[in-house]
Amino acid sequence: MSLETTFKRRSLPLDRPFTISRGTTTETEIVTVEIVDEDGTVGLGAAAPASHYGETAATVEAVLPDLLEVVEDVGDPHQLARIERRMRERVNRNPSARTAVSIAVHDLVAKRLEIPLYRYWGLDPAETLETSFTIGLDDTETMREKTEAAVDAGYGTLKVKLGTDRDVEIVRAIRETAPDARLFVDANEAWTPREAVETIDRLAEFDLAFVEQPVPAENPDGLRFVYERSPIPIAADESCVTVADIPRIADRCDVANLKLMKCGGLREARRMIHAARAHGLEVMLGCMLESNASIAPACHLAPALDYADLDGALLLADDPAEGVGMPDGRIDLEGLDRPGTAAVIE
Repeated sequence: MSLETTFKRRSLPLDRPFTISRGTTTETEIVTVEIVDEDGTVGLGAAAPASHYGETAATVEAVLPDLLEVVEDVGDPHQLARIERRMRERVNRNPSARTAVSIAVHDLVAKRLEIPLYRYWGLDPAETLETSFTIGLDDTETMREKTEAAVDAGYGTLKVKLGTDRDVEIVRAIRETAPDARLFVDANEAWTPREAVETIDRLAEFDLAFVEQPVPAENPDGLRFVYERSPIPIAADESCVTVADIPRIADRCDVANLKLMKCGGLREARRMIHAARAHGLEVMLGCMLESNASIAPACHLAPALDYADLDGALLLADDPAEGVGMPDGRIDLEGLDRPGTAAVIE
């Protein structure tokens, strides 16, 4: 089978500056990938590289020719295992670049079969979830206003960024503004283990679902220290990158937070879900600041998750791609009228 491949770098401004404990972002760069079969069917994917994991749009562009050559050499897009194995052999790192190709190939395969991706995997679209909407760091009053706007827009699950000297004040303000919302908080590695325990103890009164990545990933013993003393469940994000990390975090957290852009592909993400379940962990699928070209395929995994944090495209000023609908934040797989991932570039 003859396959043609192309890719394109795109800069996407955010709707407003987005701040976490590591800094502020005003735009994100993605690289979209298209794989076209001999019948003209197009598989679409995208990379959303994160410098925290050693990737940029430039590094993605640098390795994509090698990755796409693998797809062209294999020829048959249905050979998903062979393609992803050979991509890992060709480019060991650069997970978002490999993910972009993985998404595009999966999209192409499901389109050739004229079915949505969740059905290709045998997942139940009725078992979907509500995505959280992230409240980035800002002054407390602005975070309160962001919260009010999110609740007014129908979002019942909120993820709050922390890592300041006023974290308790922030959570109190948000809980007062959204008394019925399900709340997650995310420190993005900002605390020391003892700071984390002290802060979490003070946050316990606010009915939080979990606290995400309280300490640096480079301190696994610190993560265990916090986990063993926390009255609130702990989620691991930066500590949980690939399937090999699942057994390492299993006695240090309650929730494994996966991201497609960290793990290197859709097949790897599914392996991580199964591994996390086998180790007794709950599973969350998160995202970077991304386009619907990569958020849409993540949405198809929703029936296999406990939590979804797939709001990356909702934070963009303008997205060139359309994807899976999220009325009031609920990932709507049953309402899809397009095969594959349902992502299309306008």
